[in-house]
Amino acid sequence: MQKTLHIATFNIHKGLTHFNARFSLHQQRDVLRKLHADVVFLQEVQDAHTLRSERYKNWPSSGQAAFLADAIWPQFMYGKNSIYPAGHHGNALLSKFPIIKTFNQDISAHKSENRGMLHCVLEIPGWHEPLHAICVHLGLFAHWRHTQVSAIAHYIEQHVPKNEPLIIAGDFNDWNQRTGRTFAARLQVHEVFEHHAGKPARSFPSWLPVLRLDRIYTRGFNVQEVKVHSGAQFFQLSDHAILAATLTKKNDTLSR
Repeated sequence: MQKTLHIATFNIHKGLTHFNARFSLHQQRDVLRKLHADVVFLQEVQDAHTLRSERYKNWPSSGQAAFLADAIWPQFMYGKNSIYPAGHHGNALLSKFPIIKTFNQDISAHKSENRGMLHCVLEIPGWHEPLHAICVHLGLFAHWRHTQVSAIAHYIEQHVPKNEPLIIAGDFNDWNQRTGRTFAARLQVHEVFEHHAGKPARSFPSWLPVLRLDRIYTRGFNVQEVKVHSGAQFFQLSDHAILAATLTKKNDTLSR
């Protein structure tokens, strides 16, 4: 029976380092594999870009989501959010467990900025209920984020039963720490770093994190361990740090 989950969330910045200085997708994959995560939530996955695929000789022909998932996470899903002449990008979820249902929801609050929410329903060995894994990337402005958080909460209230385990993770761009209040009040979720340290993790910029932009919210779990993967070596990966957590499913939602 699978009771403990290792998860991670990472904004991969379209497979590029800070300021788009260097293509780093291969190094990103190496680091993600070393985390031994069961489920990985990814943002800014650029699954197609004609110009960059010509510029970078090691750009994956299969798309960034499939490339990152290769051989380690047999199940993955990509949710296209932003489409432009050269290609598109969005959120993705990598899973070691079967993905039995998916839904990609447009939560854009303004026509100038496309944002999405990727909902994947996972079948975990030994669990009576499925796991709902929701990967999000919110807007840059507070009033847009307020609209998006309300939309996410409404969607979850309508589509995720209260007795089924839930993880919401991603890049919330929430430097003023307001989204958690809405989620806590409406969804009864808890942010894992706030649970351990009193505040969400500093995750941006990756080499010396100052801003608390990324989050992992859970319902139906106990939090065993949390970790921010940041520092000098992450300057060579992305502008965001990787957040990771070890979760233990609460007994009242385990199969008997």
